[in-house]
Amino acid sequence: MVRSKRIIVSSDASGAWQAAREGMLVMIVDVIDMSTTLESALDAGAYAVLGSSPDFSNAPVKLAPERIGQEASKLAREYGTSIVLVAEPRIGSDQERLARCSKLIRGIEQGNGVIEAVVPNIGAETPKLANMKQKVVVAVTDTGGVAFDAAFQESPLVITGTIARTLGQKGMQPALTAARRARERLGEAEGIALIAASRNSLEDILAAQFIANLLLNDN
Repeated sequence: MVRSKRIIVSSDASGAWQAAREGMLVMIVDVIDMSTTLESALDAGAYAVLGSSPDFSNAPVKLAPERIGQEASKLAREYGTSIVLVAEPRIGSDQERLARCSKLIRGIEQGNGVIEAVVPNIGAETPKLANMKQKVVVAVTDTGGVAFDAAFQESPLVITGTIARTLGQKGMQPALTAARRARERLGEAEGIALIAASRNSLEDILAAQFIANLLLNDN
């Protein structure tokens, strides 16, 4: 049962990294927009979703976008599919987005993966910009992507969740989906860590606490 496990709320890449080191299932909550974008990708039928740091980050923990790229390629090969990159800036050209993702792209190339499309990180509307059905979707972002990357270097037990409206969910549905995903993936993990992607983002902190409360009240 979830209530027999540790449930904590923390923030930032350092919090994600520490929770992963402790054997926790790590859920990255980046409401605007990384986790909302990836939830919408799953609504659209994505095979798998991942987060990655851009080429440069000030996070005080180890990051390895190349490894995320290799993992994306591995998943894509297993399913016989391609990769969609979600990147920043939100307003700008694909060239600007790709320029921040060279390390990730190097990892994808090392794994013989194929990038099908590059789209901006704009939340619920993102899957309308590219076909994400049965694709591996990687979000390269400065907060949620960095936190995901940091945790993934210590453990593959990293997922995402949101409370915001997504492509196919509204009202309480996204939060309930996040809580259900946490329960389903918990397994033998020591507990669940809800990680607000940024301590400076009130919406991330409140969302992480909201999902934690759903899990604490789980019967």
